[in-house]
Order: sequence, then C-alpha cells, then structure tokens
Amino acid sequence: MAKLTILEFPDPRLRTVARAVDPAELDDAFRAHVADMFETMYEAPGIGLAASQVDDHRRFMVIDVSEARDERRVFVNPRIVAREGEQVCQEGCLSVPTINADVTRAAPNVVQALDEFGKAVEVGADGLL
Repeated sequence: MAKLTILEFPDPRLRTVARAVDPAELDDAFRAHVADMFETMYEAPGIGLAASQVDDHRRFMVIDVSEARDERRVFVNPRIVAREGEQVCQEGCLSVPTINADVTRAAPNVVQALDEFGKAVEVGADGLL
C-alpha cells in the first residue's frame, strides 16, 4: 500500500467536480486505490476521505468512524435519498488541517451507494439498513 498526498486548501484541484464512477471501474486496481486511501486516512488521522482530496476526481469516499478503526466503509456514487430535521456537529477536514467548525447537517439521513465490489448499500442514521 502507498500513502497518498492529501490536497490542502486553497489547492484549486479541490474545486474540481467529481464524476460518477462507472461500475466497470470497480476492479482490483480500484480496490488497491481504496486500500491506499484508508492507509492515508488512518495515518492523517481522520475518519473520512473523499477521492477528490487525493486528486482522484471520481465520486467515492472511504469512511471509518469506529473507535477500533475496524469498520471500513466505501461509498461509490453516494446519493442522499431521505433527510429530515437538523443537527449541529463539530467537524474537521483533512484538506483544511487544524480547523474545526460547527456544521449543520440534516438528521437522520439515508444514503444509497455502491461498495467497492459494486454491491448496492443503503445506510441510515443507525448504520446499515
């Protein structure tokens, strides 16, 4: 595995609109890149990393919010399909290091995506649905 370079603000590449991932791209090379992204995210340290943050402008991200760092999740072409209410949480971003801010988000959310193998997943506020 290889540690990747995380782009930092104000790098203009962070403003690049990510394109959808074609399911045909979900091959061994894609999964190796996902593994590199997890390694990079854990070392940073962080709990989520979007592909655009490592200069790969395809619509996917890796996330692991577990304390033990053993619940890896990959979201390819994620879509929010349900939202209601609001919650405010303190958040940070690996592309804007040392800055944290209150962020208002919808709560709860339901997200649909593919995993790194092309399997459809749906995640709600309480985890996998």
